[in-house]
Amino acid sequence: MAFKFGKNIDEMCYPFMYESSSLCDFEVITDELCGHIGAIISHLPEDMPDIAADLEQIQPLAFHINGSIRGRLAVSEEDQAWLQQRLNHYKAEVPERLNGFVLPRGSLPIPQLHLARSACKKAIRVMVKIDQEGKEVPMLLPRMCNMLCNFFFVLTLVINQRRGLVEPEFISRSYGKNV
Repeated sequence: MAFKFGKNIDEMCYPFMYESSSLCDFEVITDELCGHIGAIISHLPEDMPDIAADLEQIQPLAFHINGSIRGRLAVSEEDQAWLQQRLNHYKAEVPERLNGFVLPRGSLPIPQLHLARSACKKAIRVMVKIDQEGKEVPMLLPRMCNMLCNFFFVLTLVINQRRGLVEPEFISRSYGKNV
């Protein structure tokens, strides 16, 4: 069965929803990412204005990333450099916590940060598919999504540390030394 829009505009949430390429999947995932960032902002404690200010700058970047394959590239090396600077800032706050894996734990907005991190990974994977389908993906986009993923993870460590919570360490049975 071929899907197509009818005449009722209320039955259309997005004009590209029924296309067969992975591009629409990318746009849906980055839309989801933008929503997760909004939830993170709304659940941030008032005593973390530095994080709120950074996320308020990052949220529109998610929508700029969203349209940067179908439309014009709307993020820049300057955006990436700013993100790197902010990531370095937060990494300096939790240097001893950056080695190893932890179980995702913590109260709001920690779960949303982990969901945003996962949405970044999904977006990267779909960009790989889009590229394999023959549509060129500017390398800045996966670079930025990778850094956003790391940024969101580091924010979980920073927020939890500021709250006095230490996430349980995760030791994989699949990788590393046999125990």
